[in-house]
Amino acid sequence: MKKIHLLLVAFTLTLSSYAQKNDPVILTIDNETIHASEFEYIYSKNNPNPSYKKDSLDDYMKLFVNYKLKVHAAKELGYDTIPRLQKELLQYRKPLALPYMIDKENNEALIKEAYSRIENEVRASHILVSLSPSALPADTVKAYRRAMDLRKQILDGKDFVAVAQGKNGSDDPSVKTNGGDLGYFSALQMIYPFENAAFNLSIGDISMPVRTQYGYHVIQCTDKRKSPGMISTSHILLMANEGRTPEQNEAAEKKINEIYDLLVAGEKFEDLARKYSEDQSSKVKGGALPSFGAGTKQRMVPNFEEAAYALKKDKDFSKPFKTNYGYHIVRRNELVPIPSYERMYNDLRLRVERDVRSESTHDAFAEGLKKEYNYYDNASKLLSIIYEQLPDEVFEGKWKGLNSDAHNEEILFEFADQTFTIKQFADYFVNNQQRTSVRSKKDLVLEVFKKYVYLMVLQYEDSQLEKKYPAFKSIMQEYSDGILIFEIMQDQVWKKASQDTVGIKAYYEANKNNFTYPLRYNGALYSCNDLAAAKAVYKLAKKNKLNPEEIKEQMNKESELTVNVATQTFNAETTPAFKVNNEIKEFKKGANKPYLNNGIYYVFNVGEKLEPRLREFSEAKGIVTAAYQNKLEEDWLKELNSKYKVVINEDTLYNLGKN
Repeated sequence: MKKIHLLLVAFTLTLSSYAQKNDPVILTIDNETIHASEFEYIYSKNNPNPSYKKDSLDDYMKLFVNYKLKVHAAKELGYDTIPRLQKELLQYRKPLALPYMIDKENNEALIKEAYSRIENEVRASHILVSLSPSALPADTVKAYRRAMDLRKQILDGKDFVAVAQGKNGSDDPSVKTNGGDLGYFSALQMIYPFENAAFNLSIGDISMPVRTQYGYHVIQCTDKRKSPGMISTSHILLMANEGRTPEQNEAAEKKINEIYDLLVAGEKFEDLARKYSEDQSSKVKGGALPSFGAGTKQRMVPNFEEAAYALKKDKDFSKPFKTNYGYHIVRRNELVPIPSYERMYNDLRLRVERDVRSESTHDAFAEGLKKEYNYYDNASKLLSIIYEQLPDEVFEGKWKGLNSDAHNEEILFEFADQTFTIKQFADYFVNNQQRTSVRSKKDLVLEVFKKYVYLMVLQYEDSQLEKKYPAFKSIMQEYSDGILIFEIMQDQVWKKASQDTVGIKAYYEANKNNFTYPLRYNGALYSCNDLAAAKAVYKLAKKNKLNPEEIKEQMNKESELTVNVATQTFNAETTPAFKVNNEIKEFKKGANKPYLNNGIYYVFNVGEKLEPRLREFSEAKGIVTAAYQNKLEEDWLKELNSKYKVVINEDTLYNLGKN
C-alpha cells in the first residue's frame, strides 16, 4: 500500500513561523537550499510537543537529511517531470487549495448554516434513480422523468415504501431492508445538495428530483427534531444475517439473550464484550464504538441509533435488538450536548471549506479577485463578433468556431499581467460546448463568457497560492516530496528487492539466525465461563473421544456461553491467553489442566508442540524480503550521503525555538 507520510489532518491557514521574513538556510544538499521554516514545520508536525534540546534536534535532523536526500535524488533523475506524477500532485492540490479559494463572507454564512443543522436534525427517506455524472442529455432526461413518475405515484396516494421497493423503484440497494429510510442526520453527514433539499422540506413534504453525483433523489422529510447530542456507546454484536444458516442465526439469538441475562445479573459489559462480541474492531476495546450523532461524521443504522438514544442515562444498556448485521446489546457511555458555536467554529470551518458546499462561494470569490487584479474587458464590443455568427447547431453542441481569423488577436479581457483574446475564448467555447436548451444566442455567449472569465481568474489565483500563503506552499512541498519519495523508493528499494531473487537468497543465507520460528503449539484452546465448565472440558479432552467442535456442542447444550474453542497453531509469545502474570505459560502435549487468566478459564489441548527452529527460505521469504529491502535502503542512503555534499547550518538548527 502506498505510504506517504503527509499531513492529512486540519491545518491552520497561516503559521507565524512561515510569515517571518528572516528564514535562514538550515540545510544545503549540493546547490539546493532548505530553509529553517520547512524543517521546523515538519519537526513540529511530527512532534506535538517538540523538544529543542540539542540531542532531539540532532536526531531529527538525521531523519530529515535522509528524507531530503531521497527527494534530491528523485529530482536529479527527473521524477518531478513525469506526467503521471504531476497529475497525481494536481489531484492532491485541488482539495488543499479549496480553503484559499472561497469568499469569506459567504463561507461564514455556510458555517452558521451548518451549525444550525447540527442543532436541529432531519429524518428523511429517499428514492434513488441512478445516473452517472457524465450521462448524456437523453439519459438525463429519461432518469428525471422516471424520478418524476415515482414522485407522482407517492403524491397520488401510494405508500412511499411500496413505491421505493416496487418495480422500477429505488436503485439504492439498501432499500430492500430500510424502505429508503435514512434515519436522522445533521449537517455534513450527507452530500450537500441532498442535505440542503431535506432540511428545506416541511415534515411530510416530497421534494422535486434532486440531482447529486449519484443520480436523482426523491426525498421525503419524515421528521425533524432538536439534536439529542453526540453519543458514545459500546456494543456486543453476534452476527446474524442472510449469509448464515437459520440454525446459526437461531443460536446467535439464544446467545445474545443469555449475554443480556449475565448483564442483568451484574457482570461487566466490557468483559462480556471482549469474551463474546463478534465485532472484531470493537471487542478488544470492551465493545467501545466511535462517537456518533450531531457534530460527528459517524452515523449508525436507524434502529441502532434509536436504541442508543432511548437509553436514559450513562451506563444503561438495551435489551437485545436486531439490525442487518445481527443481534446487538448497546450501552450508553456518555451523551454530550451540542457544544457552543464558538467551540465548534474552527472544526466546522475546516469541514465546510473542504465540503462541496464551499463551491457555492466561488462566484463571489471570483468577483472579488477581479477587483483585486484590476479586471477590464471589451465584452460589450467584442462578444457580438461571436454571437452574431453562431449557427443554430450551437444548441446541439456542434459549433465549429469563428468564420475568420480577423479578430483573433483582439484582447477580450485582461487582469493582473494576463491578457485573453477573442480566439482563446472562442476555442474554449468550442472545446467545452454541449447540448443545451434553445434560447437567445447572446445570452448563451454571455453565460459561457462569465464561466470562462471566472475560470481564468480562479486558475490565476491558484497559481499564486504558494506566493501568497506560506502555509500552503509548505504543505504542497510536503505532498510533492512524498510522491517523489514513494516513486524513487519503488525503483531503488521495493521493486529491486522483490525482483532480486539471488540477492534475497544470499541475504537469507548470511542472516539465517534472524529468521526463526518461536515456540508454537498446534491444538485446541477452550475458553470457559467458569471453573466447573473448564474441569468438564478437561475431562472430555483427556478422553480424546470427541473433536473440539463436538466438545463445544456438548458443553453448550444449556447455554451458548459456556464454552468457546479455537483450533489452530498458536504462537507462544503472541497469544494473549498464554501470558499469565507477565510470564509465558508452558504446556505439555495432550490436555492441560484448567487455568485462570484475566477472568477467563482456559483449557489447552495440545496436539503438537513445535520447538523453536530456523525457518526454511520458503517459510521466511516474506520477512526476508522486508529485511532485504531495509538493507538496500541503508546501502542506498550511504551512497547518497557520499554522492551529495550535505551541509547543516548548526547555528540555525540550535537556535530554533528560541524566538
